[in-house]
Amino acid sequence: MTAHTATPPTTRPRPRLGGVLVYLSLIAAALVVLLPLGVVFLTSLKTSEEVADGGATSLPGDWLNFSNYVTAFSDGRMLTAFGNTAFILLFSITGTVIIGSMTAYAIDRFRFRAKKLVMALFLVATLVPAVTTQVATFQVVNSFGLFDTRWAPILLYMGTDIVSIYIFLQFIRSIPVSLDEAARLDGANAFTIYRRIILPMLKPAIATVVIIKGITVYNDFYIPFLYMPSQDLGTISTALFRFKGPFGAHWENISAGAILVIVPTLIVFLFLQRYIYNGFAQGATK
Repeated sequence: MTAHTATPPTTRPRPRLGGVLVYLSLIAAALVVLLPLGVVFLTSLKTSEEVADGGATSLPGDWLNFSNYVTAFSDGRMLTAFGNTAFILLFSITGTVIIGSMTAYAIDRFRFRAKKLVMALFLVATLVPAVTTQVATFQVVNSFGLFDTRWAPILLYMGTDIVSIYIFLQFIRSIPVSLDEAARLDGANAFTIYRRIILPMLKPAIATVVIIKGITVYNDFYIPFLYMPSQDLGTISTALFRFKGPFGAHWENISAGAILVIVPTLIVFLFLQRYIYNGFAQGATK
């Protein structure tokens, strides 16, 4: 008898409808994000006559017309705004990293009766809208004499970041407790363990918190506008908002100021985006 080899069944190509839909959704999302940015960039290079006569997507007559950027930078006092923003960023991010990492270290490593209650209160705090507590918060800040100073937003940014605590907590849980025990046998106290063991091993979490917190503080408008009304204390966001006064009808100057605000954040994000994704991925798998 001759053995007959079975012919493998012919496999039909799978439909690629899912892949096409994925690409179409990505293209649509990119257009939604890039189209407004493109319109703002084109407007920033136009003259006031071109803005009044042409459409939103019309091209500027001179692609090297940077006079609007000079006007926005000088009359909008952008240099002072950048300095105030950098000052607030430095202290806010430093305080957030220290407070958040210490809090997460205490919650994970120490045993106390109200531990579950503290975690529940942190969760409740994330669900309460910040606007509902602004009246009480304003009264507290004003009673400390911090109103219309740069320390008011710094204090609020450091004390209202529950997300950073959870990020640090996920990373600390992955650090073996045996390292703490070995350090205690060598005579190290709790603060020494935190400073020499825990904190150096939190570099991925610190990078993630620094980037996310920095972008949030940089783009925030509500807190600086409410607690620092003086023009000398303007940040990037409030300085751009003040263009609605003398430059209320000159959209070319407003667009130039918007580009000046967007460019630093865009550069930082492009260079550090892998740290954001890696930090979230590592925190989610630990």
